[in-house]
Amino acid sequence: MFLSYIKAGRTKTASFLFTSLILCCGVFTSQTTAHAASLEEIEQEQEAQKAIPVESNEIDNWPVGPVTSAQSAILMDVDTGSILYAKDINRKSFPASTTKILTCLVAMEQGNLDDSVSFSNEAVFSVPADGSNMGMDVGEEITLEQCLYGILVGSANEAANAVGEHIAGSIDGFVDMMNERAAELGCTNSHFMNTNGLHDENHYTSAHDLALIAAAFFRNDMLCKIGNTARYEFTATPTQPDDFILLNKHKMITGEAAYDGVLGGKTGYTDDSRQTLVTCAERNGMRLVCVVFREETPNQFTDTMELFDYGFNNFQIMNIAENEKKYQIEPSGFLQTGNDIFGSSKPILSIDDKSRVIVPNTITFDDLESTIDYQVSDGNRIAQIQYSYHGINVGNAYLELAADNSSTYEFDTNPDSDNIDAAQTETPGQRKESAQADTIFINVKTVLICVLVIAAALILLFVLRALAINNRNARRRQNRVKRKQRRRERIRSELDDFDF
Repeated sequence: MFLSYIKAGRTKTASFLFTSLILCCGVFTSQTTAHAASLEEIEQEQEAQKAIPVESNEIDNWPVGPVTSAQSAILMDVDTGSILYAKDINRKSFPASTTKILTCLVAMEQGNLDDSVSFSNEAVFSVPADGSNMGMDVGEEITLEQCLYGILVGSANEAANAVGEHIAGSIDGFVDMMNERAAELGCTNSHFMNTNGLHDENHYTSAHDLALIAAAFFRNDMLCKIGNTARYEFTATPTQPDDFILLNKHKMITGEAAYDGVLGGKTGYTDDSRQTLVTCAERNGMRLVCVVFREETPNQFTDTMELFDYGFNNFQIMNIAENEKKYQIEPSGFLQTGNDIFGSSKPILSIDDKSRVIVPNTITFDDLESTIDYQVSDGNRIAQIQYSYHGINVGNAYLELAADNSSTYEFDTNPDSDNIDAAQTETPGQRKESAQADTIFINVKTVLICVLVIAAALILLFVLRALAINNRNARRRQNRVKRKQRRRERIRSELDDFDF
């Protein structure tokens, strides 16, 4: 309790501190033997956890991942959902304060950062006083943005409760929203009972589920910014009277365990969960999220860094549109659509040019298997192509129908001055109706095609007429030639009858 209030910059009376210190000293001796025994048990547990199989190491031609002391661990690509490293990733585990990643995700999606959040009696006193907190008192108010800093930097339990009450009207109502959002993200081994991760036998998740939640979290730029803050200072306001500083416990964020490319993360700890850690890092356009459960300090940090190195060094990104040949539709005169006034400029069907796969460095795009699903109906998307390697999902792409962006041009059909004067005196609603009535929309492409068709028909008629005339004249010439030949032959015959 003493330490938590020092971090929050709050002061208590000397007698209270003295009493607390006496109590701590009184129990220290009695706990020493038990603590030593628990350390031995913990070390044995950590060694046993190293022997837990790594499922991803069993994939043919897949890079062999490192041995970790985590009970379960995952390394996943944020953008594709591809799992690069998997160790017992569906085991139900206690997430502790890493729960707050989901709390902040729901709050960001449902709230406004400028909202004023008030701290109720339940928000403040329904959590243990010796747990992580920022020392807020009943009735104090700060913004939702400040609450998120308190939750992600200071791991403040009472702030998580206050945010839940502000967003949903009650803590229980907000927890229901958390469970609904987790299900939407594809979580199948999760159930949340509170906003902060305090231990409850029915409050659990899995490494895979928490990675799915974290991927959504780190796709939000503001949450990345807040979640990657090492130190945050509060200043006094009329609704919050103290100046104090919160310090992040995530050593890869503070620089105590420096790692290049860290985008943020969240620590967690209870006696039942042991150390849990969620971290996101980016290099060369590849964003990876790592989750480790049930570790001991400092292994949660060293194992996370080793897993990041494994991912960044052994995998590569491939753009699907640039490499796919099977589903690519070449441009043709009939399979194109245009977005300018003179003609077609792109295929009517194409692969999303931002889609990608993440695969081991040792394979090529042609080594991947693909399936296409036409049960997709989302805007211009008409099908989804799923890519896998030995049954492991490595990414997907959408086959898109190009939008019809035909240009229209407005022509005033009544350009006389009387109408212009009348238009100036119309109300906005009348002007809108008048514009709709007096506007002609011209599709220039259609007009050009019609003109060309008519011109081609006229030319064809002229050509046919010319051919007919030429043919008639030719027959006349042939007939004249034949008549002359017959006349000559008759004269010659007549002359042959005389004997000269």
